Amino acid sequence: MEILLTGANGFLGRTLKQHLQTHQVTSLGRSNATIVVDLATSIPVFAHDFDLIVHAAGQAHLVPQGDAEIKLFHQINVQGTANLLAGLEKMKTPKYFVFISSVSVYGLETGIAITEQAPLVATDPYGKSKIAAEKLVTEWCARHQVICTILRLPLIAGPNPPGNLGFMLKGLQKGFYFNIGGGKARKSIVLAEDIAGFLISAAKTGGTYNLTDGEHPTFLALSQLMANALNKSFVPNIPYFLAWVLARLGDMLGGKAPINSMKLKKITTSLTFSDAKARVSFGWNPTPVLKGFKLFSHG
Repeated sequence: MEILLTGANGFLGRTLKQHLQTHQVTSLGRSNATIVVDLATSIPVFAHDFDLIVHAAGQAHLVPQGDAEIKLFHQINVQGTANLLAGLEKMKTPKYFVFISSVSVYGLETGIAITEQAPLVATDPYGKSKIAAEKLVTEWCARHQVICTILRLPLIAGPNPPGNLGFMLKGLQKGFYFNIGGGKARKSIVLAEDIAGFLISAAKTGGTYNLTDGEHPTFLALSQLMANALNKSFVPNIPYFLAWVLARLGDMLGGKAPINSMKLKKITTSLTFSDAKARVSFGWNPTPVLKGFKLFSHG
């Protein structure tokens, strides 16, 4: 197939590109891509048609530090998607479209085995931008009779991970990471390479799917896995009460505090998502992250 992959230089995009090498892949990005364009500000011009669009470009989930960063979510995730679709309007309609979304659209901080039927009630800038982008894509695909697939992803594990996993890894390396109350909270997570392996078969069918490893490891298990890889046998732990006191102090210090009440709640409560739909529809059988997570790339 002729595939257009946006965000090919991103953490997930690099893995997707590797797994799609048996097809003709045109990459799109702000640099080091077949088509160099900033989707946030420009409508791309394409030289040929595509069978499949994989839209993985986007502003990653982070806590915005001000209005400028809040606007980035809309500019990159929503306007960037609109500009991509505007560019595709000038071409022959693709057969398939895969949009890389996030479980953040559900807007939940706690919950167990949340399904794709849960309402999309995110109020944070990132979650709202993903909801808006999903709407743009699904409406465009319906209008043009394109088979549409939306993958709602949790934490993504792979070599040299960014985000929360990257923070945990760096914290363990430098000795400032610790679990709270035994690190018992569970979070959904999935390997980047399993997402890549699932993509083509899902693209040809369409639908919306949560993808997880099915195990939803605890913070304790994840941190111990990383510590072992770093040849560190001990992961520090502090009692919940002490963390609560530090969090209250953090509330008074403001957004730059290493911990506050909001962060404490996220760290100490479980939030997991159901991938039963993907398992029933496609036989989704991912590798448990605790068995397949390689922290560092080779070479």
